[in-house]
Amino acid sequence: MSEREFTPASFYQFLGEKKLMASKCQRCGAIYLPPHPLCTKCYGNKMEWVQLKGKGKLAAFTVIAVGPTFMCEEGFDRNKPYCTGVVELEEGVRISARILLPDLQHPERVKVGIPLSVEFLPKKEGGTALAFKP
Repeated sequence: MSEREFTPASFYQFLGEKKLMASKCQRCGAIYLPPHPLCTKCYGNKMEWVQLKGKGKLAAFTVIAVGPTFMCEEGFDRNKPYCTGVVELEEGVRISARILLPDLQHPERVKVGIPLSVEFLPKKEGGTALAFKP
């Protein structure tokens, strides 16, 4: 699919193109997200890029009211928290990302297992952030 190296930089380039890409071992079929240049299951080094569907379910989450500076600069604080979590994709891999939920004032309403779809968020300083929404 692409001649790009299997690096975080390539992963973020794909995000900028609105593609959720992973590396897949051509020998055993293991999928890695973020991408790996080597398979840690069979130790194969023949990897290929695969585009993931971007659909999955919420496996774990936390709601953050006091975040790092860059999130505070985006307007998040105690009165406007944000959510981050782990998404288990249909392809079987998991990734952490921002979770875009409508009502974070009531985190008790958020449930593990809700279906999610990928969302690509433009970042203020440039680039694209990975997120998921119901």
